[in-house]
Amino acid sequence: MSRTSTRLFDSRVLVDAMVGSLQKLDPRVQLRNPVMFAVYLGSVLTTILWINSLVTKSTESPWFILGIAVWLWFTVLFANFAEAIAEGHGKAQAASLKKSRTSVVAKRLKSRSGKQTEEVSAADLKVDDVVIVVAGETIPADGEVIEGVASVDESAITGESAPVVRESGGDRSSVTGGTRVISDWLIIQVKTLPGQSFLDRMIAMVEGAKRQKTPNEIALAILLASLTLIFLLVVGTLLPFSLFSVAISGQGYPISLTVLVALFVCLAPTTIGALLSTIGIAGMNRLSQANVLAFSGRAVEAAGDVDVLLLDKTGTITLGNRQATSFIPAMGVKDQDLAEAAHLASMADETAEGRSIAVLAKVQFGLRGLELESIIPNFVPFSARTRMSGVTIDGIEIRKGAAEAVETHVRSLGGVMPEDVRATVTRIARSGGTPLVVSRNAEVLGAIELKDIVKGGIKERFAELRQMGIKTVMITGDNPLTAAAIAAEAGVDDFLAEATPEAKLAMIREYQNGGRLVAMTGDGTNDAPALAQADVAVAMNSGTQAAKEAGNMVDLDSNPTKLIEIVNIGKQLLMTRGSLTTFSIANDVAKYFAILPAAFAATYPSLKALDLMHLASPSSAILSAVIFNALIIIALVPLALKGVAYRPVGAAQLLLNNLLIYGLGGLLVPFIGIKAIDLLLSSTGLF
Repeated sequence: MSRTSTRLFDSRVLVDAMVGSLQKLDPRVQLRNPVMFAVYLGSVLTTILWINSLVTKSTESPWFILGIAVWLWFTVLFANFAEAIAEGHGKAQAASLKKSRTSVVAKRLKSRSGKQTEEVSAADLKVDDVVIVVAGETIPADGEVIEGVASVDESAITGESAPVVRESGGDRSSVTGGTRVISDWLIIQVKTLPGQSFLDRMIAMVEGAKRQKTPNEIALAILLASLTLIFLLVVGTLLPFSLFSVAISGQGYPISLTVLVALFVCLAPTTIGALLSTIGIAGMNRLSQANVLAFSGRAVEAAGDVDVLLLDKTGTITLGNRQATSFIPAMGVKDQDLAEAAHLASMADETAEGRSIAVLAKVQFGLRGLELESIIPNFVPFSARTRMSGVTIDGIEIRKGAAEAVETHVRSLGGVMPEDVRATVTRIARSGGTPLVVSRNAEVLGAIELKDIVKGGIKERFAELRQMGIKTVMITGDNPLTAAAIAAEAGVDDFLAEATPEAKLAMIREYQNGGRLVAMTGDGTNDAPALAQADVAVAMNSGTQAAKEAGNMVDLDSNPTKLIEIVNIGKQLLMTRGSLTTFSIANDVAKYFAILPAAFAATYPSLKALDLMHLASPSSAILSAVIFNALIIIALVPLALKGVAYRPVGAAQLLLNNLLIYGLGGLLVPFIGIKAIDLLLSSTGLF
C-alpha cells in the first residue's frame, strides 16, 4: 500500500510547480542544465533585440521579435515546469512523512541490568543508548530490540494500517523512529543518531530536488551539452557567411540575430534537454509510490540493466507456509481413518500447517470440528524436543510429527514403523515435500504430505524475466533434492541449496566477474554481506538494521517479490529516457525542413525548394517552429512523468518499436504541428 497517492496533475502540485518554474529562472539554477541555459540566454538576447526594435528603426517587425522572445521564455518556463512538477510529487510524499515527526520524550535506562529510567529528549539520545518503550508510546530512534515482544504501528512509514510484531533476536528486531508501540513493551538499543534516522533519510530521498544524477544521465547530459556547443558554433558561423554572400551578390538581406537565435534553439536538443531531469525524478517517484525507498538514483538505473535476480525461496517463490496436500495411509489402513486421526491431532494446532491439515480433512472427507466439551481432550502441544504434537482422548494417544520422532514414540509403545510408510516418507522428501507421520497408540496410520506451495503466477513471471534476458536464481537453505524439485516447479533458471552467507557472496561475485549485474533481496543480518555486494540490493523494512544499512533500497512493505516490480520500474526509466531521446532527435530533423529554408530565404532564394510544408512566409515559418518547439515540451510532460509502458520483449524488438513509434512519430508530428501553427499565425495577418 502506498503512503501517498498523488494524481499526475494534482491541483496543489500544479500550483506549486507554476511558482517553482518562475523561481527556477534564477541563472544559477539554469546553469545546471547547459542546453536550457543556452535557450535562457537566447530569451534574454531576443528580449533586448525587441526593446531595441521599439526605439530604433529595424528591418524586422517588432511583433515578430516579440513573438520569438515570448516563446523562448515559454520554452524555458515549460522546461522548469516539467522538472518542478516531478519534484512536486516527491515533495508531496515527503510532506506526509514530515507530519509523522513529533517531539518525542524517551525513557532511557540508566543501566542494562536495572529498570530505572530517566526522561530525555529523543534528540539527546546517543548511539548504543538503551530505552524502554511501552504501549501507546512512540519509538524515539532507529534501533534493535534487545528484549521484549510487541505489536508496532508502522503506518507512518509503510501506510499499512495492520500492526507488525517486533521482537528481540531473529530478523524482526529492527525498529524505526517515529513508529508507535501499540501493545506490550520493548527495550531498544539506539543505532542511529537523531537527524540521521531512517525516517529522515526517507524524507530526503523522496524529495526530488535532492536526487543525485545517475552516471548514464550525466553521460547523456554531457552529450547534449556537446551537441548544443556544436550547434552554437555552427549558427555562429552562419552570420559571416550570410554577410559575405549578400556583399558578393549585391542582393538579398543578411540573416538577423533574432532568426539566428530561433534557428539555434530549434537545432539544439531542447526537448530531451528540458525533460531529462524530469524523467529521472519521475522514475524515483514511481519507485517511492511502490513503497520502495531508493538511497541512490544509480540503484534505480542499475535495476533497469539487471540480468541476474537472486530470489529467496520462502515467501518469494513459495507461499512460505507449508500446506497439507494429501493423506497417504499405511497398508491396511483406510484413508478416512488416517484423516480423522490427523484432524484430531491438529485441532489445537494454530500453525499454518495444522490449519491446512484440518482444511484438507474437511474438503476430502467432510470432517468437521468435534464438540470438545463432550470428549474432554488432552492436547499435547508441539515441542522442539519431541518434534511431535497431538491429543489424548479417552486413553487413546494420537500423535503427528517428524518420521523419526513418531517412530521412536511408537517403538516405546511396542510398535514398529511399516516399510511402506518408510518408503512414502522417503518419496515425499525427495519430491521436495515435508512428510509428517500419524500414529494411534502403537500403530502407525500413515503419512501426510506437506508442500511449500509455489505462488500462483510466479512461473509466468519468471518466463517473462527470461524473455527479458534476466536469469533467475532461487536461494534456499533446503537440501539439494528439495531445492531442485521446487526450482523445477517454479521455473527458475538455477538454484543455490543449503545457502550460507559465504555461498551467497561467492555466487554474486562470480556473476559480477562475468560482467553481469546482480539484484537480490534480503532481511537478515546473514544477508548483509551479499546485499552489500549486489548491484541492486533490496532490504526488507521488517528486517534487521544491518540488512537495511547494507542495501541500496528498502521495501517498506517487506514483500520480497517487489524485486521484480523494481526491475520493471528501472527498465521503464531507461526506456522512457531512450524513447524521448529518439523522439527529440527525430523532432529536430523535421524542424530543420521548416526553419532552414525560411531563415535563409532572403540570402539564398534557392533554398525555397526545401520548403516541403509550403509555409505562409519566412516569419511565420520561423515563429511556428519556435512555438512548436516550446509546446512539444509541455505535451510530453505527462509521458515523462508516467513513463513509457514496458513490455517484456527482446532487445531487437524493443529497438524496432522505439524507432517505429518515437522515431517515425518524432518525424511526422512536427510537420503536422508546425503546419497547423503556421495556418493559425497566417490567419492573423501579422506574419
